[in-house]
Amino acid sequence: GKIVRCTLKIPHYTTMTKTTNTKDNKRTTLIILIIALVALFGVSAFLLWTNQQQKREIKEIVEMMEFEKEQLADEYEDFAVQFDGYQSNEIHNDSLVALLTQEQQRVQDLLEELRITKATNARRIAELKKELATVREVMVSYVQQIDSLDRANKQLVKENKEVRQQYQVVVREAKQLEKERTQLAEVVSRASMLEVNDFNMIALNKRDRKTIIYNQIMKLQFDYTIGRNVTSKPGMKMLYMRITRPDGEVMQKHINDVFKFENKEIAYSVSKEFEYAGEEISGSLYWLVEEILQTGVYNADFFVDGELIGSFPFEIKK
Repeated sequence: GKIVRCTLKIPHYTTMTKTTNTKDNKRTTLIILIIALVALFGVSAFLLWTNQQQKREIKEIVEMMEFEKEQLADEYEDFAVQFDGYQSNEIHNDSLVALLTQEQQRVQDLLEELRITKATNARRIAELKKELATVREVMVSYVQQIDSLDRANKQLVKENKEVRQQYQVVVREAKQLEKERTQLAEVVSRASMLEVNDFNMIALNKRDRKTIIYNQIMKLQFDYTIGRNVTSKPGMKMLYMRITRPDGEVMQKHINDVFKFENKEIAYSVSKEFEYAGEEISGSLYWLVEEILQTGVYNADFFVDGELIGSFPFEIKK
């Protein structure tokens, strides 16, 4: 038979292996890329979450510091108001008032600085807070001094009021005693004062005889009786009689015929010295007519020891 020759082509093993390796490399690269992308996404997500968390924390911290700043500002405002309240009080201490004014200005300055300080400036806010504590201590010290002075002043006012009340009581009692003493002195004076209890005027002619004829009157006789008074001081006394005409003028012989009555020098008409021993005594005074007598009602006043002891009207007719 005929022999047939066939040729069989077998793929080269090296080429197949190379192709397979290439595919595996691509797959591996793809897997690594995917893993890298996933990792990158995870890291990015984590970083984003962390950033958001930090932002939230920072926001909370800022809000907390802002709140603390507002509280600190409120405390400064309260201190300023308290200082104003004490400053308006009447404090009788110039040095303390000066110190209060100084601290009040310090509070205003710190408050103004706090307003312009950012809430994130934690260091300065902490310093301001520390200064506020110092101001508080100083203020408490001043308030204690003010309260102490206020209590002392109130005590002094109370004591002064009590002293004034006591003084007023003493003054009232003294006035009452003086009034009673004056009244008693007046009673004693009235009790010891002499009194003319009998009076009579007689018109006399040139022969010293009683007359009712106007043209014959040459002398006026005044008879009187001083009553008994054992409380009156005995001894020599001066009796003054003051004759007042119908026109109100005092009849007087000499311009120097005056005596003291109620701290004034007044004119008298006739005087007479007499001795008084507490018993009733009678006497007479005379007025020599050297002028034309007015007709009408006259008045005769008697004085002893600076006191008016009797007043009597009498009439002269034509």
